Amino acid sequence: MTVLLTGWFSFGDGEVTAGDLLALAAVERALDQAAIDHQAAWSPGFRPGALRLEDAVPGDYTHLVFVCGPLHGPLIADLHTRFAGLRRIAVGVTVIDPGAPACTGFDRVLARDGGLGPPVRDLSAAVPWPGPVPERAVVAGPVAVTGVILTGGQGEYGGRRRHESVTAALTGWLAGLDCAPVTMETRLDIWNWGLCSTAAAFECLLSRMDVVVTTRLHGLALALRAGIPALAVDPVDGGGKVTAQASAWDWPAVLPAEQAADHDRLDALWRWCRSPAGRAAAVAKSDGGPGSERTGEMLAGLVADLRLSR
Repeated sequence: MTVLLTGWFSFGDGEVTAGDLLALAAVERALDQAAIDHQAAWSPGFRPGALRLEDAVPGDYTHLVFVCGPLHGPLIADLHTRFAGLRRIAVGVTVIDPGAPACTGFDRVLARDGGLGPPVRDLSAAVPWPGPVPERAVVAGPVAVTGVILTGGQGEYGGRRRHESVTAALTGWLAGLDCAPVTMETRLDIWNWGLCSTAAAFECLLSRMDVVVTTRLHGLALALRAGIPALAVDPVDGGGKVTAQASAWDWPAVLPAEQAADHDRLDALWRWCRSPAGRAAAVAKSDGGPGSERTGEMLAGLVADLRLSR
């Protein structure tokens, strides 16, 4: 058995994020422990010289596993045509439309949200935080160093997108906040000096933050993995993957898109994130706790499926 690992990190015009790479690392770790041979396909713009998806020969593999991200669009749908002879599994993904070809083409979908079961923590949570999580119960210093991790795009949500108005409302509130803001980007780039080039570099930067304000799923998940309180606003009308991830972590500091301009609500959640209770709650999440076992179950489900379909 040989598994071809793919994801948005495999597409030449897609983005590679720290969360994607940590999710991939979680899957690779599970396959290594199960002694299952695997190989990842990479975007040539991010990892030159590595296996490119277009160069992967379907006959060299028994399975294709798609890791992390939304199941949406023609790039994923095309995988089902090119790799039709392989068993295809999606793991740690967001299901936008269960009836879309990008989703129905998989033999099995182990979803983090949008599937049949309740939301599951992102696969990045299955990779241990490198080093000790700060144990301080309160944020040091009178001004919080605040990581701001925002997102645009996400066209898969169509008419439910409220990204522009949410970003405008949230940054307007931040402008009046007494904090030391640090603009952060989960997207990795080996050519752009202004972005981190590895997940480890992003983790190092994140560890310096006192609080994170975010509209991204991985902004929330990676902050909690590091024991850092996160104030999250879901930019999708009716709730999308940010709300689902907050549910999977049982994290209270999240607002829907329609409350992004409510300064009273933002102020209240900010005060809680800055409080000893907020810090202690985030540190407790970094240690796992209720809900963390379901991420391991998702990886175990992937390994079991691969073994049964040798």
